[in-house]
Amino acid sequence: METSPLNKKFWTPGVLVMLVFMIAGAISIIARFTGGIGYVTNLTNARPWGLWVGVDVATGVALAAGGFTTAALAHLLGKHHYEPITRPALLTAALGYTFVVLGLLVDIGRSWAIWKPMFNWNQHSALFEVAMCVMVYLHVLYIEFIPIVAEQFKDRVNLPGPLSVFNGLIEMILKRADAILDKIMWIFIILGIVLSCMHQSSLGTLMLIAPTKLHPLWYTPILPLLFLTSAFAVGYPMVVFETTLVTSSFKLDSEMNILAPLTRITIFLLGAYMFLKLGDMFIRGTYVYLLDGTHQTNAFIVEMIFGVMVPWVMLLFEKVRNSRRGVFTAASLIVFGVVLNRINVFIVGYKPPLADTGYFPAIGEILVTLGLIAALMFVYRFVVTYLPVLQAPKEVSS
Repeated sequence: METSPLNKKFWTPGVLVMLVFMIAGAISIIARFTGGIGYVTNLTNARPWGLWVGVDVATGVALAAGGFTTAALAHLLGKHHYEPITRPALLTAALGYTFVVLGLLVDIGRSWAIWKPMFNWNQHSALFEVAMCVMVYLHVLYIEFIPIVAEQFKDRVNLPGPLSVFNGLIEMILKRADAILDKIMWIFIILGIVLSCMHQSSLGTLMLIAPTKLHPLWYTPILPLLFLTSAFAVGYPMVVFETTLVTSSFKLDSEMNILAPLTRITIFLLGAYMFLKLGDMFIRGTYVYLLDGTHQTNAFIVEMIFGVMVPWVMLLFEKVRNSRRGVFTAASLIVFGVVLNRINVFIVGYKPPLADTGYFPAIGEILVTLGLIAALMFVYRFVVTYLPVLQAPKEVSS
């Protein structure tokens, strides 16, 4: 696989729009740390989490699943046909987990104590397991990204002025790191897959201790399994979603020869998740809530119909799988379904007994989330512009 930097104009109108959202988010974050978490949010002691946990953390972790699913496919299973999508998926995963951590720093009350789980172990806590897995996996993602940086700079480090004396040292470090990682990268690939499976499921485990607070349509003993299978199901659709947007925006090759086979795998993964979800609902008898007309019930129906059933049926048709628009539409619906599922579990379906009123995020919460998303997109654009992440355009012979 040949990859190359885009070397396109960076400061475009779209990038400037991202910058505006980033500035708005930064102002809200400053207000959060100077005025307190209650100054910019609608959170209370009875309702201690909201948008930042439901979207920035839980949803961010789920949508970063493309990193470990493509790594498993291309490297563990030896399907090298999918190599062109592994680097963009790795970048998306690395950025996604980075901004999950940043979201946590904003959300938790004492952000300066976020390091304490490393030394104060509670082996019986699902949250401890999530914290440690996310922390280790984030470092694994950065290590997996080192060869990409080395490929770009190991022979052309050119620091300005007095710093030029370090050019040779940096080049030597990059070459040595690249050579060592080339031999042991398989360890980090396997480690990343294992860690991802652990904390994807453990995010569901967190809610098992809240049977009286979570709506019966979502509360189930197999919630960890549902979180894991939904992460598997959304991994490849997220790659399709991201790849289609990137190739369209930068006018690159559509890569349908890679994306179409991914959708056939998605039929099985999404079908397994749908079978578990519906089977669990009928076995526990929670289908009795489907017609009660509450906003929780309506959210569940939208999640299942438009986020699971409709895209699964769409992908059964070969015409849809071979159509760029059809594949993108189905993938977008699956991504929407998993996003809505995480929001439903952590926000819509979660109702603490002591909460007197409902919850809707304040403008400060929304601006922080939009700012983090814009920053993720900004950094992604910067990295693919200057590092060899995307597949080099095919040369057309005359």
